[in-house]
Amino acid sequence: MAIDAPSPPITRRRRRTPEVAEHEIIAAAQALLRERPFRELTVDEVMRRTDLSRPSFYVYFRDRHHLVLRVVEHIGGELLTVSDRWYRGEGERPALLHAATDDIVAVFAEHGPVLRALADAAADDPDVEHVYRRLVQSFIDVTARHIRREMAAGRIHALDPAETATALVWMMERYLTLTLGREPHRERGVIVETLETIWSRVLYAQA
Repeated sequence: MAIDAPSPPITRRRRRTPEVAEHEIIAAAQALLRERPFRELTVDEVMRRTDLSRPSFYVYFRDRHHLVLRVVEHIGGELLTVSDRWYRGEGERPALLHAATDDIVAVFAEHGPVLRALADAAADDPDVEHVYRRLVQSFIDVTARHIRREMAAGRIHALDPAETATALVWMMERYLTLTLGREPHRERGVIVETLETIWSRVLYAQA
């Protein structure tokens, strides 16, 4: 009498909301960019780091460049949120500037390797360059607007808001990418103090 072998268990993929699935893919891409250059980021490799099927990728993203755009938007959103402490805050300017600088450095300490991978890729990939420069430009624009408001309030001496914002933001981006983009990191307190000193002396020393 033949005995039927037991059927293998059916593997069911964990159900999740579209928002959770999209975030899982973005997190997988960030993890990959911490370890490898952008040129090695493929759909197959990203999806292997999730519990989702490969076709699921195209439910949320057109291609890997669209995925990179979402990675940059995700990190950029964090940076813009913490920088609002200075841009929109009320109170003593030195304290607001310190709080914003400390928070921005904290975001770079967490995501620095990812941002460095994207910055390096921007040198060779026009699509990545467009996305990354758009992120930096968003900070230049809000910084320039903030400088104009501070000048109108008499808290900042007369200077060119757009050019000053461009110089300060790109300086900050390069410095943070170099100091927090790969291990070993510089000591965070030193980084915060250095940036805070530069911004405060440029903007407020002669006000």
